[in-house]
Amino acid sequence: QGRLVESGGGSVQAGGSLRLSCIASIYRYKMAWFRQAPGKEREGVAASIGSSSSLMYDDSVKDRFTLSRDTAKNTLYLQMNDLKPEDSGMYYCASDSRARASLDKNEYMYWGQGTQVTVSS
Repeated sequence: QGRLVESGGGSVQAGGSLRLSCIASIYRYKMAWFRQAPGKEREGVAASIGSSSSLMYDDSVKDRFTLSRDTAKNTLYLQMNDLKPEDSGMYYCASDSRARASLDKNEYMYWGQGTQVTVSS
């Protein structure tokens, strides 16, 4: 079915940076990052849609996070700068073959195991 493997999480102080990577075993039309803090719903952070890698961002991370996708390597990257404590949570990579551009978790069928991001104030 294809695996998604995340890496790059860690602990940083506010204002710091991290770079997350997600390697997919097969290509799918869209790939995205989601995050989930304890007791909260899983929310979409950023998505790469289609072969042209059209990008979508949640408003909370615009101008701080940069998404990129290497389609030749089936790898998705999330560069996170100026991290804030509210960015803390488990970050999940997801993918799906359906064409609809979305940051809705219900639009993604395949999920990785997650990588933890902790930002201290």
